[in-house]
Amino acid sequence: MKEVQNIRHLSLGELENYFEEMGEKKFRTKQVYEWLWQKHAHSFADMTNLSKELRTKLGEQFSLPALKIDATQYSADGTVKSRFKTYDGHLVEGVLIPTDERKTACVSSQIGCSLSCKFCATGYMDRKRNLSFDEIYDQVVLINQQSERVYDKKLSNIVFMGMGEPLLNYNNVMKAIERISAEDGLFMSPKRITVSTAGVAKQIKKLGDDNVRFKLALSLHAANDTKRNEIMPINETNNIKALIDALNYFYKQTKNEITFEYILFQNFNDSQKDAEELIKIYRQVPADLINIIEYNPIDAFRFSKPDEDTIQNFMNYLEANRVNARLRRSRGKDIDAACGQLANKDRD
Repeated sequence: MKEVQNIRHLSLGELENYFEEMGEKKFRTKQVYEWLWQKHAHSFADMTNLSKELRTKLGEQFSLPALKIDATQYSADGTVKSRFKTYDGHLVEGVLIPTDERKTACVSSQIGCSLSCKFCATGYMDRKRNLSFDEIYDQVVLINQQSERVYDKKLSNIVFMGMGEPLLNYNNVMKAIERISAEDGLFMSPKRITVSTAGVAKQIKKLGDDNVRFKLALSLHAANDTKRNEIMPINETNNIKALIDALNYFYKQTKNEITFEYILFQNFNDSQKDAEELIKIYRQVPADLINIIEYNPIDAFRFSKPDEDTIQNFMNYLEANRVNARLRRSRGKDIDAACGQLANKDRD
């Protein structure tokens, strides 16, 4: 039996051709496209300005698989975590992170992950498959609706820091961002979007070649290869020197903002020597910022969070050396929604 095509995988031109071949008027294309990308229809039945006959015909010819919210948790600090269910029964998580200044969606790009970073709960899950661009888009739409409902404000920012490695699902992530930033999509500026990578040097360079307009964050977490190999196996094939070269190439091509992400682990990467090594890397890349992140413990990983004095000493040393560093406090820890904790933990 032939698989029915997902209608959202048709371009505007392909949709136009389809209606033309059916003998339908040209404006039908615009109506349907609006339902798909701006009115966020979840079924053909939702498309109420089309005739019943046309809706039935579309339902016979195409599928419209939409992501659905399977469960929602609310943190004491206002963070909202959603577990989404895909059309084929997989679960994936996304988070709404509110502050006074901004409302940020943290979205996933894969179901599970293949990189096995030791400190990340998702890294202990198998990678089932990539999310399609429309599934990524749906996450943003659903989290935006939550933001409007709970905080009476639209999303201001999007970070690709959820489950999976975005650059190993390159085409779908690029297409999702294109739809998110399109005038006939969510119309959000790419400058308000950050893609975070564990460090796939070849794909970082590809971002430069493709002249993307969004920001890039590198999950560094250790400032020498020996330590980084220990916690991030990807470093064995994408070492720090290769990443520095790739980031410099990316910046030369795009002039886009680059951020380093650095989680502090007690007695592992939190000493003054570690800070010195981090500064050396920072000096080799035109990075705007180092985000120092609180570690959020997970069951499978032996490390713990340093005490407040150690964290403050680390920050003070960076600042004394004129490094633009910011301490990022965890949000949503009580519902396993903080950095590194997404794992569908409460799944049935």
